[in-house]
Amino acid sequence: MSKKVSLSKEQMYDIISAPVITEKATLGSEFGQVTFRVPLTASKPEIKAAVEGVFGVTVTAVNTLVAKGKSKRFRGTIGRRSDTKKAIVTLADGQSIDVTTGV
Repeated sequence: MSKKVSLSKEQMYDIISAPVITEKATLGSEFGQVTFRVPLTASKPEIKAAVEGVFGVTVTAVNTLVAKGKSKRFRGTIGRRSDTKKAIVTLADGQSIDVTTGV
C-alpha cells in the first residue's frame, strides 16, 4: 500500500520540525496520536518514515492538514502569515512518544 521511503537522519530531522502542544493535540494522546509541524512539501510516506526512524516506534496512520495563513495588519500595512502543515501520527497500540523531552 505505502511505498518504502529511505531518508537520512538529517532529512528525518528536517521533516519533523516541532511537536504541536495545544489542548486539541494533547487530547489526541489518549488515542495514541501525536501531532507534529512538518514542511509543506512533506508527503505521508516521508512523515511515517521520519517518525519511525527518529523515535523508534511503529506508525499505523498519518493524517495531514494545511492551515492557511491569516491576513494581518501591522501599522496599517497588510501582511500575510505563512501557511503551515501539521501531521497527526497514529501510533501502534502500547507505544508512545514523550514530546516534552528533547530528542
